[in-house]
Amino acid sequence: MRHPPRLTALLAGAAVTLASTALAVVGTASGAAAAPVCTVEYSVTNQWTGGFQGALTVTNNSTALNGWSLGFSFPAGQQVGQGWGGKWSQSGAAVTVTNESWNAQLGAGAKATTGFIASWTGTNPAPAAFTLGGVPCVVDGPTTPPTTPPTTPPTDPPTTPPTSPPPTPVTGAPELSVTGNKFTDQNGAVRRLLGVNRSGGEFMCVQGYGIWDGPADDASVRAIADWKANTVRIPLNEECWLGLDNVKPEYRGANYVDAVKDLVSKVLAHGMTPVVELHWTHGQYTGNSSGCADVHATCQKPMPNAQYTPAFWTSVANTFKNDRRVVLDLFNEPYPDRATSTATQAWTCWRDGGTCPGIGYEVAGMQDLVDAVRATGAKNLVLVPGLAYSNDLSQWLTYRPTDPAENLAAAWHVYNFNTCADETCWNNTLAPVAARVPLLAGEIGENTCGHAFIDRVMKWFDDRGLSYLGWTWNTWNCNSGPALITSYDGTPTAFGTGLRDHLRALTS
Repeated sequence: MRHPPRLTALLAGAAVTLASTALAVVGTASGAAAAPVCTVEYSVTNQWTGGFQGALTVTNNSTALNGWSLGFSFPAGQQVGQGWGGKWSQSGAAVTVTNESWNAQLGAGAKATTGFIASWTGTNPAPAAFTLGGVPCVVDGPTTPPTTPPTTPPTDPPTTPPTSPPPTPVTGAPELSVTGNKFTDQNGAVRRLLGVNRSGGEFMCVQGYGIWDGPADDASVRAIADWKANTVRIPLNEECWLGLDNVKPEYRGANYVDAVKDLVSKVLAHGMTPVVELHWTHGQYTGNSSGCADVHATCQKPMPNAQYTPAFWTSVANTFKNDRRVVLDLFNEPYPDRATSTATQAWTCWRDGGTCPGIGYEVAGMQDLVDAVRATGAKNLVLVPGLAYSNDLSQWLTYRPTDPAENLAAAWHVYNFNTCADETCWNNTLAPVAARVPLLAGEIGENTCGHAFIDRVMKWFDDRGLSYLGWTWNTWNCNSGPALITSYDGTPTAFGTGLRDHLRALTS
């Protein structure tokens, strides 16, 4: 059974129990005493830094119900990430729990017990009031005392019903969904994506050297799993996938697609989640921070293009839509903020595309790409990056695309040389996003050949139950870029040692 992160850091005495009852007035004779509608018991059973596990038991003290709905509000910004024993939803502070099909019948005197995992910051006070079917519950029992009071007080304290345990995670790679601000699997268990990037598929083909940089055989994938990684991000090139004729025939079209599908299958076979990600794209950009003057997909462009990128995602989504274990990462590192003069222009370009100031080609916005994916019928989890090479999520919530499948998460990148590279920035700009949607740091790294910086990143993310992937599982000189390994058998660099040992410690 997987427990919530930091479960060992329980706060002593964190359990808080609140019992309340309400009076039903409908259907009683004039002047008759109303019968209590419900009793609700609320308790915090476990609490750790940034998160807690709670339990709710509702007792129906009135007539039998066929279907029920329990409502309450969190007073301090707590956010439910996962629930069981009922269908949980939250809008702002207001939380609603409705019955599952198997516990819809709630007879007179019967109980329904539900549980949840939620996040908190600052303080974690209990809700002050509950409703059952919209009828308010009153704290501290019936307002009308019993006709014949008991002659002696009860000798035993009330017993708190046992809490339903969190769902058991599925074995192997999960089918991921967004539940509140958490990733959950098909059992409803909370999951974190922790692992590495496997670079090569974005550049080798368009440069004419092959498809992968280094081996992509079973042994090399097994070596990733041996680090206790559960996720592998696979950067791709849209011209190679679509088979454009500027790419050598042996490295484009069906040959390239088959190679990607084969690597995805190997990652899945080792129980890990594959994240297929669009890295390099078509479109000529020679403005501020241009990576190349080439119109072809030979470097990072500031935004996807309307000419090919929607077609790329239509094809990729059709390829993987029948396997929801595959995650789709829309675009590596947008930077329209370098081309435009205002943040509003940059974020509008990011979401809506079209004609963007400073970019000479028609842009496909994030909404265009979400629409392309969902038009295929794919329900797979979709990752949406921010601005400033994915290092800025400051207005992600304001401009985020609409998703009919409601299965979007935020993607963020961080290196020691980025602007948002300290805890103050993370607290100010990341924490509000992570409180609303799942957050994956799709690339973490540093150019020091050490791991002091990513140690700080991982701690901040661990404390909040968030996800991260190291850049990159390639045998490059760490002085020229963050490389995790010196050999594809998994031998780590000094930088990679930090990530490897940390992942192993999390699962030990």
